[in-house]
Amino acid sequence: MPQSLAALFVHLIFSTKNREPFVTPEIGTELYPYATTVFQELNCPAIAVSGVADHIHCLFMLARTVPVCDVVEEVKKSTSKWIKTKGDRYDSFYWQAGYGAFSVGQSHVESVRKYIAGQEERHRTQSFQDEYRAFLKKYQVAYDERYVWD
Repeated sequence: MPQSLAALFVHLIFSTKNREPFVTPEIGTELYPYATTVFQELNCPAIAVSGVADHIHCLFMLARTVPVCDVVEEVKKSTSKWIKTKGDRYDSFYWQAGYGAFSVGQSHVESVRKYIAGQEERHRTQSFQDEYRAFLKKYQVAYDERYVWD
């Protein structure tokens, strides 16, 4: 086959360092479109980007020529630099060192998009830690609790 084609969808989750509540609704309304632009520049179109005060979720299509770790690094780096331009309050802003990236089948893209859109409602009753542990369990990811949070 002379042409290389791929359709790979990734659900990316990462939090602010120490889950500090930096992602206010005001910042979010600008942050999510900004992150969407970063994904686009990486040829990894975002389908959904949203979150709450201490973390965000992104659903994007992974370009066939870009490793997921490079996408995550650039999105976190670019958005962190951007947030720090929003005033003195954000001088100490950092994303956590790690992240979760989970594969999504084409048939589940719409349900994940809706899940991401419903973050505010979901986190009225569920903590980020509980949500993230549930993802790790669902995707059967082995982890050591001592090294998940920073």
